Amino acid sequence: MPAPDALVRGWSRLQPTPRGVLWMVFACVAFACMGVVARYLTRFLPPEELVFFRNALALAWMLPWLARVGLVGLRTSNFRMYVGRSVLAFVSMFCWFSALVTLPLAEAIALGFTQPLFATVLAVLLLGEVVRLRRWTATVIGFLGAMIILRPGLEVVTSAHLLVLLSSATGAITSVVVKRLTRTEDPNTIVTYMTLLATPLALLAALPGWIWPDAASWLWLVALGLLGTVGHQAVTRAIGCLDASLVASLDFIRLPMAAALAWLAFGEIPDIWTWIGGAMIAAASVYIARREAQLARLRARAGGETARTPP
Repeated sequence: MPAPDALVRGWSRLQPTPRGVLWMVFACVAFACMGVVARYLTRFLPPEELVFFRNALALAWMLPWLARVGLVGLRTSNFRMYVGRSVLAFVSMFCWFSALVTLPLAEAIALGFTQPLFATVLAVLLLGEVVRLRRWTATVIGFLGAMIILRPGLEVVTSAHLLVLLSSATGAITSVVVKRLTRTEDPNTIVTYMTLLATPLALLAALPGWIWPDAASWLWLVALGLLGTVGHQAVTRAIGCLDASLVASLDFIRLPMAAALAWLAFGEIPDIWTWIGGAMIAAASVYIARREAQLARLRARAGGETARTPP
């Protein structure tokens, strides 16, 4: 077995692309495991409590940063936008955890990948972005994939299916709001405000039906927070090494991973329509991510040329 220092040296010699791929695979493992833990905890705790603990644990991770920089780290002129973002994030997480009570994990994750599709539509409506034919075509194909999974008229579309789609839609609005905030705000401020505002909101929602977790549930709750934090950290490092389109394409590794874990943990076996629809949603979302990356490079190049042009 290789010594730890040999592994560290081998890791440091890796080129950015394979290193980023490994980070993203690690993130997918963490998020797939987090989905299984969340699915398990819905048997014992209400969705509102899961949202509360998810945010409270994330806030605990941000407190050392806040203690280091002080209250100046929360100085902002966009407080109302932060409030709106936190409410939307709460709704998105509540819908997701509620859907996991009855919906098979792989099916929920496949439908959850519709978020980039909703984001495309909302970017046009809220940000005034110009979306051309190819991206609209990809968006339509992705939504057709969602319809293949749901098969309305042939299968019963349950409230859990609608909750996942609502989670994706509100999550997409949140991503648009975050995109606007990142123009002027520090990323740590954005994350801290979200957890700082969403935690008491989730607590108020959870109090009427509060159930104290037993000792085993506390361990799973800690695992839920840890896996979420580790997953986000790994994604952040992957983004630093890879093109955004490659990060998006690798994110769909979560579906087979979650399907395998759900089969082992709960005996859930996704049907063929979940795989077909999930593949269509994946292809559409990857194309949208690739197109956005290409447009970002073109804008950066155009900006550089403008900066070099004398007045």
